Formats: sequence, structure tokens, C-alpha cells
Amino acid sequence: MNKLQKKILFVLAALVILTPTGILLPMVFNANDAWGEWSAETMKDLIGYVPEGLQKYSDSYKAPLPDYSLNAGDPSKPHQSFYYILSGIAGVAATFGVTFLISKLIIKHEKQKPTSI
Repeated sequence: MNKLQKKILFVLAALVILTPTGILLPMVFNANDAWGEWSAETMKDLIGYVPEGLQKYSDSYKAPLPDYSLNAGDPSKPHQSFYYILSGIAGVAATFGVTFLISKLIIKHEKQKPTSI
């Protein structure tokens, strides 16, 4: 592993560790939800209506870990922070895996390409 790769991994690890700020900052500012993670109902409360696109697609996707938790009924901030970090790790692992597979396919394709003189 070269220096650049080590730096990138360090930055990613730091971001994963910092992910609980998404839970903690809304608590500090009494914001209830993390910025931008609003439901259609919350949007209606905030701005008075639900944008058409949000209304249309709000039920089309269900998160694999709703509220970043395996136990949404547990209000404990340490547990929520742990699940938030776990979600960050899962996201980094998925991103790394997809990027790794794509790079392998590109390298394989480049090796099979005939070189012109």
C-alpha cells in the first residue's frame, strides 16, 4: 500500500468515526432530524407542503437500516452512535467493493485491448 492509499484510508476512517455527529448535532440544536433527512410529513411541517417529487417517490425505497439502527426503539445515544458508525463502515465497505470490482474490470479490459504501433 502506497502513501496516497494510506492517507485515503486514514481520511475514510476519520469520517466513519465522525459519523455520530449526524445524531449529536441535531440534539444540540433541537432539530429532531439530521439536515436533509426529512420525511414527507416533516417537509410539510417545515415548509407547508410536500414537493411533488418527494410525494411521488417517498415510499419507493426502504432503507436497509432505517434510522441507521438495528433497534429503532432504543433511544440510547451511545447505541445510536454505534449503529451510525456501523452504517458508515457498511457504506465505506460497499463503496470500496464496488470501486475495486470496477477497477479490476477496467484493468482486465485494458490488458485484453490490442496495442497499436
